[in-house]
Amino acid sequence: MDSQRPATLDEEVAALSRSADRDSLFMQAEMALGGRPGRTTVRVRNLSPGGMLAEAMVAVEQGAAVEVDLRNIGPVAGRVIWVGEGKFGIAFDRLVDPRAVRRQLVSGSDLPPHLRQRGAVGDPFHRRR
Repeated sequence: MDSQRPATLDEEVAALSRSADRDSLFMQAEMALGGRPGRTTVRVRNLSPGGMLAEAMVAVEQGAAVEVDLRNIGPVAGRVIWVGEGKFGIAFDRLVDPRAVRRQLVSGSDLPPHLRQRGAVGDPFHRRR
């Protein structure tokens, strides 16, 4: 019995590539389900340029349109491509940069005194990870 194994070399390469591109993390995002009012908080368990694994106790159906508000990126439209117990996969309509989502915004007041510029007022900048 052959369960869910890629049938061709191209499918196997694609599967390996997808798993290599995923960025495991644990953060929250707000998600809107197409046709439903309001937003739902979901846990983002992993993120790749083309999609994400979300956890939430919300009923979603495969093929449902969603919009996820990702930190440092903003709203990203997509579709639910699979559904499991409390988890579901979302394929984005456009590519995103997972590193941007991980990046933390830092203001001058977050820095130790010896790193602050005196009298400098400017936009927050990104902390490198």
